[in-house]
Amino acid sequence: MKFAPLHKLTTERLVLKKIEKSDSETLLFLRSDKTINQFIKREKTESKEEILTFIKKINNGIINNNWLYWCISLKDNPTMIGTICLWNFSANSKVAEVGYELMPKYQKKGIANEALNRIIEFGFNTLNLESIEASTHKENKSSRSLLLKNKFRLIDNKKKDSDSINNILFALRNPIVKNDIE
Repeated sequence: MKFAPLHKLTTERLVLKKIEKSDSETLLFLRSDKTINQFIKREKTESKEEILTFIKKINNGIINNNWLYWCISLKDNPTMIGTICLWNFSANSKVAEVGYELMPKYQKKGIANEALNRIIEFGFNTLNLESIEASTHKENKSSRSLLLKNKFRLIDNKKKDSDSINNILFALRNPIVKNDIE
């Protein structure tokens, strides 16, 4: 699978595009804010230098076909308001994990849902994925609700993250694939 150049995706209200250095301030906030990261187990990013290194890593990962990572912005305003990615691809490139984060002021406005719908469509129709998974903290009600709204199913007895016992796994099967998830 070839990921570069990253596909620019659009929805009714959104543009999903490559992350640039100009997005560093917003990305630093997303990766360091306690509220946004309360359910995410990752190292806190604390400096502009660290975030610029992260942006370089992300864009190199796209070039090296490791993952896809988009900046979410509104069509009428190019400022980053969140991110969404497909990553953690299976060895056969048939399964990927989705991840997302959104600035607090844009939450509960249907933006994450709109971005997720577009990524699901892209994953199934362009990348020919058989399944998209999502790992979320069991107490992250907003994320669980978003996944269930988009027909993801909770996968019992399967953990994606061995380092986070509080995460639960959801999966959405491509409707054209006949086998069931388990």
